Amino acid sequence: MQINPRCDQLPDSPGAAPYSPRSRRILSFLCVVLSVFASPGLANSQPTVEQWGIFDLTLKGPTNGNPFLNAPFSAQFTFDYADSAATDVAGFYDGDGVYRVRFMPPTPGPWHYVTRSRISELDHKSGQFTVAKPSSQNHGPVHVTNTFHFAYADGKPFKQLGTTCYAWIHQTSALEEQTLKTLASSPFNKIRFCIFPKRYDWNTNEPLLYPFEGTPPRDWDFSRFNPKFFHHLEKRIADLRDLGIEADLILFHPYDEGHWGFDRMTSAQDDRYLRYVLSRLAAYRNVWWSLANEYDFMKEKRDEDFERFGQIVSTSDPYHHLLSIHNGKQLFNHTRPWITHASIQNGSAVEDPARAVLYRDAYRKPVVFDEVKYEGNIPKRWGNLSAEELVFRFWQGTIAGTYVGHGETYLHPSDILWWSKGGVLRGQSPPRLTFLRQVLEDSPVEGIEPIDKWQNPEYGGQRGKYYLVYLGKSQPTSWEFKLPRPPQGKSALEDGMKFTAEVLDTWHMTVTAVPEFFTLKKKTDYFYGDINDRKIELPGRPYIAIRIKRFEQ
Repeated sequence: MQINPRCDQLPDSPGAAPYSPRSRRILSFLCVVLSVFASPGLANSQPTVEQWGIFDLTLKGPTNGNPFLNAPFSAQFTFDYADSAATDVAGFYDGDGVYRVRFMPPTPGPWHYVTRSRISELDHKSGQFTVAKPSSQNHGPVHVTNTFHFAYADGKPFKQLGTTCYAWIHQTSALEEQTLKTLASSPFNKIRFCIFPKRYDWNTNEPLLYPFEGTPPRDWDFSRFNPKFFHHLEKRIADLRDLGIEADLILFHPYDEGHWGFDRMTSAQDDRYLRYVLSRLAAYRNVWWSLANEYDFMKEKRDEDFERFGQIVSTSDPYHHLLSIHNGKQLFNHTRPWITHASIQNGSAVEDPARAVLYRDAYRKPVVFDEVKYEGNIPKRWGNLSAEELVFRFWQGTIAGTYVGHGETYLHPSDILWWSKGGVLRGQSPPRLTFLRQVLEDSPVEGIEPIDKWQNPEYGGQRGKYYLVYLGKSQPTSWEFKLPRPPQGKSALEDGMKFTAEVLDTWHMTVTAVPEFFTLKKKTDYFYGDINDRKIELPGRPYIAIRIKRFEQ
């Protein structure tokens, strides 16, 4: 019996009907099994990737004409050679006759693929690979959970604590490496940045690479992508992934104003760019999509364009990564079904948790205040917050059951501001945000929820078992122990329940345990207090929080 040594090539019999996809999977599988018996040692030759890793299939194909336009191909991935649902993944041209398709496998075990293309060199290439269990630091992509919160694919909660470095991937290698080193020791688990280069105050240097072939600043062939640019971008996304940091990719932005023309491409060019980015980057588990930063400042685009972009991204991403859009002065309609979470710019909303929570009520989705102004000293009112004020806004947003983003804009003699170029952090907020992250990691897996949002918005947590009471800028010397009575049927408190308490100084980053337990007794129709009317002594400073936990014997 002759065994076909090329199990990725299964020609159809002359005069017979072409093999069905299922038949091809079965025949390809049998081919591999027979080859194993014929060639000892081949059983271990199948490639192996980890769950939520990247299987990268590389093929050689034609270089004539414009392969970015004229040689489309895709692959279908199926689990366990069975009739399980198949995943169709678009491939892309990577230059120099190289074509790739990338797949992020969601399940451990054996997988099969078969390619499809009208180009013979790229069509009906099939094979198998094995997916192993994920490594200890690989928790999979982040998704929405419990309506207002986030979790990794393996169920581990993701407590968002993000920062912004819009143009960090467009700097020198040394500066980019310095940014990564800074991030490695920072509290931030998400970073927002632009794919297109940025031209703005304190950021007018030309980048080293551009996303399209051509001559800067404006002579571009928008039908030909620059693979070297995307290789660099992919490396930085992978660097962030290896640090455990989510890459919130801003697909469009207004900080061009015609200098390069990337902000005023035609609809066809916009759509082709989106599909190319999706085909290259969607397999990275740490990717989030942001359609635009300050979308309403892009005067060459209309709301209908962003609606189309949202449809393209949401339907073309096989893995349905998180997807949002960021506002300048005009809010987008975040109730749109393709938007997974609201990305909001509003500093005043997080000066008060009662205001921050309104966005949750309106959108019924996770709310991330990605921009609440920046700690810094630039002569712009959006970039000269004190560190105390920025940390204060983080805590207010946290108590409201939302998430807040960091930014830093301290003047520098070489114009290296973190908010744009990265580098090192110079402000005082990051250590305090590390403290906050520790508090978040210790909070319930379900997330922080408003406890009494219309009357006592300073309470957040999970009713009946965990409370964070943030006192903000007030400076009391004591606090009467009391917990809001839950509405009927909502994790009711009862007389006799016991709780522990700790005083958190969110600026000085200290935790002081309060001695002894607090035993509940109903005091009014709205509050439970301590049976002995005990109070908690406080230091008389601002930015104090009280952490209260149910004591389980």
